[in-house]
Amino acid sequence: MMNLFRKKRPPEAEPEPASPPQAVEPPPAPPPGPQSYEAWSPDGPPGAIGGGGLAPQLVEAAPEAAETLPTPPGLSPEHPLSGQIARALSSVYDPEIPVDIYQLGLVYDVSLNEANDARISMTLTTPGCPVAGSMPSMVEHAVATMVEGIGDVEVDLVWDPPWNPDMMSEAAQLELGFM
Repeated sequence: MMNLFRKKRPPEAEPEPASPPQAVEPPPAPPPGPQSYEAWSPDGPPGAIGGGGLAPQLVEAAPEAAETLPTPPGLSPEHPLSGQIARALSSVYDPEIPVDIYQLGLVYDVSLNEANDARISMTLTTPGCPVAGSMPSMVEHAVATMVEGIGDVEVDLVWDPPWNPDMMSEAAQLELGFM
């Protein structure tokens, strides 16, 4: 059976041979925002695969030294590491809230011994917080890697007093619409 609807192309209308495909560059990555995900392992540097596996960590580059942060609770403003510790703590975010844990008021106490070993008491917004298992390790990692001269870092989760929105800094309350 003959196809009556098919047109024959004249010989001069033959398609040009296809040119070899040219490499297409992917679109540029968006500029980093204030928050970015970083692979983290408790058994090694970011990106290392260790016994703990990889877990997403919401971190931000440590705020500039010029930014004034309150002294961590429990530390003297004169302690040489207090500013670095405050910046390290303010680099860790709860993935569900666009404010760092330091401004949220989740850090209750920071103590240092003579060897600059740190013990940090902190809480979470709720006991059922989905990051309850990983947040202490995220905080330990941030302080251990961002504070020059720090010794061992230990983070204790505490639930007393329970966290409430009044514990947030004014900047955090403003960011989250509480003011």
